[in-house]
Amino acid sequence: MVDFFMGKSAYIHTFGCQMNVHDTEKMTGILEEQGYSRADSPSNADLVIFNTCSIRQKAEQKFYSELGRMKSLKEKKPWMKIAVAGCIAQQEGKNILKRAPHVDFVFGTQNIHTLKNIASASFERVAVHVNPDLATTELPVKRNDGIRAWTTIMYGCDNFCSYCVVPYTRGRERSRPSDTIYAEVSELAGRGYKEITLLGQNVNSYRSDTDFPGLLRKLDRLGGIARVRFVTSHPKDLSDDLIRAMSDLASVCNHIHLPLQSGSDAVLKQMNRRYSLSDYMKKISHLRKYIPGIAITTDIIAGFPGETDEDHQLTVSALKQIEYDGIFAFKYSPRPFTKAAEMDGHVQDLLKADRLNEILMLQDAITFQKNEALVGTVQEILIEGESETNSEKLTGRTGSNKIVTLPKACSRKGAIIHVEITKSRRHSLEGTPVIT
Repeated sequence: MVDFFMGKSAYIHTFGCQMNVHDTEKMTGILEEQGYSRADSPSNADLVIFNTCSIRQKAEQKFYSELGRMKSLKEKKPWMKIAVAGCIAQQEGKNILKRAPHVDFVFGTQNIHTLKNIASASFERVAVHVNPDLATTELPVKRNDGIRAWTTIMYGCDNFCSYCVVPYTRGRERSRPSDTIYAEVSELAGRGYKEITLLGQNVNSYRSDTDFPGLLRKLDRLGGIARVRFVTSHPKDLSDDLIRAMSDLASVCNHIHLPLQSGSDAVLKQMNRRYSLSDYMKKISHLRKYIPGIAITTDIIAGFPGETDEDHQLTVSALKQIEYDGIFAFKYSPRPFTKAAEMDGHVQDLLKADRLNEILMLQDAITFQKNEALVGTVQEILIEGESETNSEKLTGRTGSNKIVTLPKACSRKGAIIHVEITKSRRHSLEGTPVIT
């Protein structure tokens, strides 16, 4: 048997949201401390970790498909170890080992710190780590961007929306002390980072020695960080004080992601969202009144159990009225442990697909129209690096989170420059630097 500790390397396949991406940064930090290098593919790794997402059925199916392909690779490399982490690991635990015997380790979102034990062990036995540990353990983080960074400010969720598995996979809400967050952001500023994104399942409900607006004010006084973003916000907790902080603080970006989920009050009640469309519209009105030019994005679920044609049309009407800058829209998929999975009136998949398609086509037209209105304006953008689709271009973002491409010779990664928007696309913009 090959000694695992000879030139050990690890490969992490990340599924899902920014929370998972940041969890992967933590796993990478732990592995680096244990002497691991980063492998460029599973075939070149001694340890393969799947950092999983269970928010939607499609993500779960994709993971199990990838995991199945690992069986033949492990037969060729019997010394290779496979670990499953993330939300599916927290949700399924030992069931993963029964379903996929070629998996060696399972550790959930609340047990990332146990990776240190896995990484330093002799690997002579199968170890399973699935018991919840609610301590907000401070972990090393290995970031690669150098310009933008994610910072977790809280863990878990107390809302128990009827469709959402997060409270069961990430636990109840726990907020980090503001001084700990401040120290982390200060260290990032000292290393030259220009933008941070504060992460939490519901950042609006952050409560520690201060509340979320207080945390934003504290970070704004720090200096060195040009931009502060945050995700995700629950509409019921979007306070006037938070809107004032967004308006007053120079570092806070003029963009908010505010999930609506449905335009029907009946569906919102079944979702346990605890606001009405009217409540939501008042929040939108206040945001646009006090933060001119703010970009607002949202989440929409198509085909929630019991959703009628009338409910769907109420969502379509809300999209037309609000005119979001962009949306993330998905077909409803039942999730384990959630109340919605047990509800009556599940919508047929073809009908869900039709409703989703109508929503996406409508929003594409709205997004393009809003982008078209920016042609000829001057926008401040942070250069993030080379465009993924054109090596001759650079790409960056406005404060309102619009993607802008520009000629490569114009600037460099990390620069904050002013750009005149010259062309709009459905999901991005083109521009040229303004000569000052």
